[in-house]
Amino acid sequence: MNKPVDASRLSAQETAAQQWRREFAAGARSDKPARNRSGIEVKPLYTPQDWRGDYDAELGYPGQPPYTRGIYASMHRGRTWTQRQLIGLGTPADYNARLLEMIAQGTTAVSLIPCNSVFRGYDMDEVHAELLGTCGVVANTVEHMDQCLAGVDLARTSCAMNDPSPFTLLALMLATAKKRGVDWRTISGTSNQSDYLSHYVANHMFFRIALPGARRILTDHIEFCQRQVPNWNPLSVVGQHMQQAGATPAEAMAFALSSAIQYAEDCRTRGMQADAFLPRFTFFFDISVSLFEEIAKFRAGRRIWARITRERFGARDPRAWRFKFHGQTSGVDLTRQQPLNNIARVTIQAMAGIFGGLQSLHTDAYDEALSCPTEFGARIAVNTQNILREEAQLTDVIDPLGGSYYIESLTDAMEQKIVAVMAQVESAGGMYAAVEQGLVQKMIGASARGFQERIESGEQTLVGVNAYRVEEGKGERQALPTPDAAKMQAHIAAFKACKAARSQAAVQTAQDDLAAAAADPRQNIFERVVEAAGAGCTHGEICATLRRELGFGQPLVMV
Repeated sequence: MNKPVDASRLSAQETAAQQWRREFAAGARSDKPARNRSGIEVKPLYTPQDWRGDYDAELGYPGQPPYTRGIYASMHRGRTWTQRQLIGLGTPADYNARLLEMIAQGTTAVSLIPCNSVFRGYDMDEVHAELLGTCGVVANTVEHMDQCLAGVDLARTSCAMNDPSPFTLLALMLATAKKRGVDWRTISGTSNQSDYLSHYVANHMFFRIALPGARRILTDHIEFCQRQVPNWNPLSVVGQHMQQAGATPAEAMAFALSSAIQYAEDCRTRGMQADAFLPRFTFFFDISVSLFEEIAKFRAGRRIWARITRERFGARDPRAWRFKFHGQTSGVDLTRQQPLNNIARVTIQAMAGIFGGLQSLHTDAYDEALSCPTEFGARIAVNTQNILREEAQLTDVIDPLGGSYYIESLTDAMEQKIVAVMAQVESAGGMYAAVEQGLVQKMIGASARGFQERIESGEQTLVGVNAYRVEEGKGERQALPTPDAAKMQAHIAAFKACKAARSQAAVQTAQDDLAAAAADPRQNIFERVVEAAGAGCTHGEICATLRRELGFGQPLVMV
């Protein structure tokens, strides 16, 4: 029952509001409207007049539709986010040492970053040795993966593989598990780089195989994992790449959701049921330093995805409605100038992700703008999460900003922006067609140029770059030294010896079977990738075979 309106009270409120507006206008530094990175105007003050939403329809309770306040009833009061630090370093032995050290510091899950040579689809003996291991681990074989994950219980530890199509790292990991006698059904984790559309648009190094082939392999990958590795997430839709390339937070969310729709439609075309594959769809996002905008982005994204899964795909299982996402603090916001400032930036970014309701988190080291993180930088990055969880009491209240006039109004505005961009993609024929046409690339390019222009004009302040510049101390830039040359040469020599000692007949048969699968749409390509890895084929050999059969990835670059 509505309470009667108190006219005198309303009159007093309006009088107070008028007085505030006069005093604000007199004291404000500028009458120019403030806007966030997505272009939404941000008012100086929010009141009940700015959000009159329906609590049940637009907010509700955590773990219940529309999921604005989180996908689980207990959220971080039950189980806090997974500390999934991305780690990549030198040889498998180097990587394993760093991994075990990070686990001792509080990291609760593995996220393996391979060397650039691996991302590009090559073995270590196909590239210049001085480039190896400078940004990730050089892992090309089952033996390498076994060494990388030495001391890790594969049945109990979630292991993310930053592994573009054709997902050779997962294949090597599955072969390692088989070697150790670990049941594949107990293995959990995520194919972190399975979103080939984001690679085509924004991360060309990861784009190995031509679009039609990459499209088929991903669907095969989802289908295989559904049958044989049921606790594995075969899809991670990477909004991060889009935002790192210059998309606004709203655009990055829109493109990620549009990509997820495309992949879901491809799965349905294959004959898979929505309630079977959607619970294993996950998302991966960049978290910028624009605190409230990022929080609103995630709250709006959850709401939209819940609506899409139910209304468009007819999902009935609540697990299919959940918008599960990993967050990584934004490397784009980090600066080479005064790098210690990045500690503060990363802390703010992490808080945005936590308040936004993420499921796992990677915090960048302050020195990642310079190189692979140093041991010192990596330790600070892990402890940033530990402090926020253990000391700052950020896990005490679920969605603590819920009900804020500003947050709720901004969430609604971000939802409108996201839906509008998604409509543009849909009108182009869906995400696959929009990417083929270059529409997505053009939109990202325009946003990137706009942001850079604001930096150059001084409208967007970057501390230490275009404002508050000081002479830096010598100790602020301690970049990680390059991998030991002798150690890397020994690693290459051992790799060549391993290739010479294996069964060449078994390797050739596996490659022939893989090529035949690529030519036969009735076969599952990823199943043959797994078999090839187990037969002794290297990462580079598997990629080379599929490139010959399906075409070399040639991204459409917009200039």
